Amino acid sequence: MMDAQLDALARRTGHWLLERGWRLATAESCTGGWIAETVTAIAGSSDWFDSGWVTYSNAAKMRQLDVPASALDTFGAVSEPVVSAMVQGALTHSDAQVAIAVSGVAGPSGGRPGKPVGTVCIAWGWPDRPVRSTTFHFDGDREQVRRQAVIHALEGLLLADTPANSVP
Repeated sequence: MMDAQLDALARRTGHWLLERGWRLATAESCTGGWIAETVTAIAGSSDWFDSGWVTYSNAAKMRQLDVPASALDTFGAVSEPVVSAMVQGALTHSDAQVAIAVSGVAGPSGGRPGKPVGTVCIAWGWPDRPVRSTTFHFDGDREQVRRQAVIHALEGLLLADTPANSVP
């Protein structure tokens, strides 16, 4: 069962998308489909959710979302260039007008210098404007890091129309 904060955020996201006549696609790694699950838990989400990918391995990112091997080799899976490529791949392979992509180190292991546990990169993309991406550093255990990523991914989408295209 979804908690009240995620439920309210998913409902706001659906309303925001419906107002614009847009559909959403997701490309997820560390969140394992949690963003898609959150929004599709809302009745009627078929009116505004198009599709989602869980591409946990680098091979899946390349095969399903056209992420260049060079981006993975140069920057690593947890990087803004990779989530930007993931979001572009989601837009290319869907009928969505907006997409979210997430990759990160949820823990408890897997961190390394420069990318400690809690590092999460998120990108938002639209066919008609540049991709936005940012890197977050979340505290907490694996579930807390992943949950914060879901929240920031959806909140970042809702802030897309603000004058500075801010990110939470």
